[in-house]
Amino acid sequence: QVQLVESGGGLVQAGGSLKLSCAASGRTGSTYAMGWFRQAPGKERDIVAAISWSGDTTYYVDSVKGRFTISRDNAKNTVYLQMNSLKPEDTAVYYCARGTRRTIPTRPSRYDFNYWGQGTQVTVSS
Repeated sequence: QVQLVESGGGLVQAGGSLKLSCAASGRTGSTYAMGWFRQAPGKERDIVAAISWSGDTTYYVDSVKGRFTISRDNAKNTVYLQMNSLKPEDTAVYYCARGTRRTIPTRPSRYDFNYWGQGTQVTVSS
C-alpha cells in the first residue's frame, strides 16, 4: 500500500503564496509520476500539475502556468507544489496522487493516477 499525506494548505490573501507538500510512505512512489489535483465545491476533481518520476517532464493546466511549480525530492519521497500569485478561483481542496507509470501522458487525467491523499484545503480570499 501507498500512503500520501498532504500539508501546507491554509488561508491566504489574493496575490499571496503557499507551498504544498506531499509525503509518500509504504510502497512509495519514487519511481512513479506524481500529480496534484484540486476540487472546488460542486465541481469535479481536476488536474493541476504533474511530474514524471525523474522530474524532467512536467505538466500544468493552463490556468496555473507561470504561477505554480511542481517539483519532487525522491530521496525524501516528497512532491511539492509551489503556488504563487494565488487567486480566489484557486480555492479548493488540493489532492496529491501517485501515477500508474513513471512517465506522464501529454494530457494527464485522474485515470492516470491510482493512489490519493486525503487532501488539504487552500482558501484564497479576495
